[in-house]
Formats: sequence, C-alpha cells, structure tokens
Amino acid sequence: MHSLHKIIAIIIGSLLIASGIDFFLMPIKVLDGGFIGVALIAKYLFGAKVGPVLIICGLPVFIYTWYKDRAIFFHSLFGMIFLSYFVDLFDPYNPLGTIVAAYPFLASVVGGFFIGLGFGILLRFDTSTGGIDLLAKLLAKKLKVNVGVLILLMDAVVVVTGGLLFSVDTFFLSVATISAGGLATSLCTIKFFSYDA
Repeated sequence: MHSLHKIIAIIIGSLLIASGIDFFLMPIKVLDGGFIGVALIAKYLFGAKVGPVLIICGLPVFIYTWYKDRAIFFHSLFGMIFLSYFVDLFDPYNPLGTIVAAYPFLASVVGGFFIGLGFGILLRFDTSTGGIDLLAKLLAKKLKVNVGVLILLMDAVVVVTGGLLFSVDTFFLSVATISAGGLATSLCTIKFFSYDA
C-alpha cells in the first residue's frame, strides 16, 4: 500500500511540476533552479526537448544512488520518468499564453508555486525526481551541510547563469519562481502536514 501511495504521489507531483514549467515558465522563457533550469536553458538556446535533458543531467546522480540507496534509486527513477514524459507531453500546449505574456511576474510566481507544490508532495512521500534535490540530499550527509543550503546554492548558480545568458528580466523572474517554489515546498513539508509514507 505504501508503494501505491508513493506512485500516486509521484504522478501528482510530476503533473504539477510539468504544468508549472510548460504553462507558466516556458512561454515567457523563465528558469527554475536545478536540473530543470539546466534543461530549460538547453531548450531556450538550442531548442532541445526538456525531458531527455533532464534524464541526461540525472544520470550521474542515479548511478551514484544505485550504489548508495536502492530504495531511493527506484522511487526517484519513477519520478524522473514521469516528469520527463509529462513535461514533453504538455510542451506543445499553451492554454494560458496571452495571460502569461501579459503578467510575467504573476506567471513566474504561479509557475514556481506549482513546481514547489509538486516537489513538496514528492518530499512528503520520501521520493523525488532524481534532480538537484536528490543530489543535495546525498551530498549533505557527506559534507555535513544543511540540504536546503545546498539546494539554494545550486539553484543560484543556474539562475545567475540564465540571467547572464538571457536578460536581467529573466534573472529577476527566475528569482521570483524559485522563491515561490521554495515557499510552496516548505508549506508542504512542515511537520504539521507531514505524512509518514
């Protein structure tokens, strides 16, 4: 039963993350942090599909996780597969195009909130999409550093790089995205709402 709960959480979380990326961030070329941000940079610069880039970025983390924690490996693998599939499935659709274009700051915040909510659900059920969050979780134990600080630093590198490659607007809208995402993830993972999967 616990595994079924995890699979449902992975599907819902992945749907929320993919919706935030495709419907709110991509139409205005805004970035998120982590591997998603790297995949979005590849899409904006070279027209690459986001899903395969996410998988390529996650491969080293998955190889490392295979040797360290098989349970986390399998749940994160499902997360990566579902997210990569949904993000490319939704890519051609732009149902909120005019609203997103007219209100880029609001779109960035809402997109970030969807993404953060998706990640929050995954974290509540002790799973992930095999991205920066998993890498940070693994490194935090080794380096004895807070996992949140590591995620913030990694996200900052991606967003600053995006700002340098694109524009100041991209940078500030991306900061709004990761801030809203961080808030949504925190709301999902505070102790009062936690679920013991």
